[in-house]
Amino acid sequence: MPAHLLRDVELLKKEILTLGTMAEQAVREATTAIETRDAALAQRIIDNDFKLDEMEVQVEESCLKILALYQPVATDLRFIIVALKINNDLERVGDLAVNVAERAAFLATQPPVDISFDFEAMARKAQAMLQKSLDALVNLNAKLAHEVCAADDEVDELNRQMYRIVKDTIPAHPQHTESLIHMFSAVRHLERIADHATNIAEDVIYMIEGRIIRHRH
Repeated sequence: MPAHLLRDVELLKKEILTLGTMAEQAVREATTAIETRDAALAQRIIDNDFKLDEMEVQVEESCLKILALYQPVATDLRFIIVALKINNDLERVGDLAVNVAERAAFLATQPPVDISFDFEAMARKAQAMLQKSLDALVNLNAKLAHEVCAADDEVDELNRQMYRIVKDTIPAHPQHTESLIHMFSAVRHLERIADHATNIAEDVIYMIEGRIIRHRH
């Protein structure tokens, strides 16, 4: 690999990791805002989303610059393709963290609703999947990436469980309908975050093994 290309690829990797760290922090803080009913924290996440958006644009510009200047092939081209896709997934994770924060801001104004659903456990699963997918990217670890893909079914089941709980609770407690819908919406957003973590893991597997596994696990 030419020295200039190597330098720009290393810079791109650092930018992706910075974006990943920002997305992880947004998800962590958004779930904390839900759990602690912290409206101020929720608003801070919403207000700071532009920083993540700016970083996403920077990563895309870096990818396009490398494609235009060096016309990479083989493994280098595969990395740029994956970088563009992961960049998009991380930006969407940031948007979903904002959606969770918006639900948190509303729920902080309402009386607590006691339901038999462990939101914290689901949040931790989604966060762990995101962290593990980024670790797999940093370390080019296919085993970690496959573990992320395998964990997605667990989060999907928790999402279905929450749907059933909300559906059964609303008729019995109609006064809590709006809060229950916001709670389910937050869970749905977490499920989508886990989906994006799975996308990242699948792209890491493609980068390492050169095979597309989407829809096959």
